[in-house]
Amino acid sequence: MIRHRPLAALDMSRICSFPQNEEELFYFFPTARYPLTTEQLSPVIAGRTAPTVVENGGQVVAFADLFHLKHSDYYNIGNVIVAPEARGQGMGRYLIAQMINIARKMPGAKWLRVSCFNSNTAALLLYTGLGFVPYRLEERFDWQGNRVALVHLRKFFS
Repeated sequence: MIRHRPLAALDMSRICSFPQNEEELFYFFPTARYPLTTEQLSPVIAGRTAPTVVENGGQVVAFADLFHLKHSDYYNIGNVIVAPEARGQGMGRYLIAQMINIARKMPGAKWLRVSCFNSNTAALLLYTGLGFVPYRLEERFDWQGNRVALVHLRKFFS
């Protein structure tokens, strides 16, 4: 059975095991150092809204959270990751759909934003498949110092 729930402290080590290499960690948490530890992740999540996990058969298989910039009318989905063994099974789609529903209920939220690196094709296709539209590119550098584009996508609430 697939369900979502708020993050529990016991979920942290499981989530830290999801990134399998520097590239996956960069997509999930660009400023972290591989391997990911709870000491790196905890302070970031503490400043976020609605940290959410997806469980499949009682096992945590995906994670994301929201953050909000003061005086803005939108929320951002952040720290999106799916466990390696659960990828390609609809867990990311389920997670993002739940994050959309959570954000829609936030005070003053008129739209939702998610950002994704250009080389993360699976995530870009997921977000656009859920109605997010690219609207801006930002130059960044990956963990090896290579130029990459951070694609900002948005979805307006109807």
